[in-house]
Amino acid sequence: MKEIIRHMAGYLLGFTLFFLLIPWGLYRLTTFDPHFPWQLPAYPEVIRWIVSLVLLVTGVLFAAWSNIFLFIKGKGGPTDAFGLAVSPQTKRLVTSGPYRYCRNPMVFGALSVYASIVVFFHSVTALAVWLLFVLLVLLMLKFSEEKRLARDFGEAYLVYKKKVPMIVPLGFWKNRCKPSRPAEIDNQGSGHSGGRE
Repeated sequence: MKEIIRHMAGYLLGFTLFFLLIPWGLYRLTTFDPHFPWQLPAYPEVIRWIVSLVLLVTGVLFAAWSNIFLFIKGKGGPTDAFGLAVSPQTKRLVTSGPYRYCRNPMVFGALSVYASIVVFFHSVTALAVWLLFVLLVLLMLKFSEEKRLARDFGEAYLVYKKKVPMIVPLGFWKNRCKPSRPAEIDNQGSGHSGGRE
């Protein structure tokens, strides 16, 4: 029962932060655009709608797919950062499903959702904050998350890291045609998963 409550708390915390508070903050930043010294170039409204919708749908699908896959295959949740685990940690290094295309599909999903907000509101302020956020996420993944995963999973993670991009699933459509699928790698006593936020 305690583990179920921790799972629910972890997913609730993650959803609230990444899909409610941060998008709301980006929306609020659009009010500062008139005070910014330069503006984004204009483009047709239909393009804005199409691009933002594609980014939004892609982001939501990747975020949901990676969370579900991590729960089913990794037997745990994604919510841990800076050594603090809210939900039960995963018991396997997951390298299949969305983790086959990038090591951090949840991050890719969240950044795509935030980019959709930037595009939809055509906001230079939100764009500046989004770029800063991307930089901070990259630094956190490289200097914290990846070191921890290498420590937890050793050679298995290092091999996976060499073959799969960090955030952007560049080979998603190309690789979807390939029938082979990397296996999940057990690591006894460890609690983290590949491609995690």
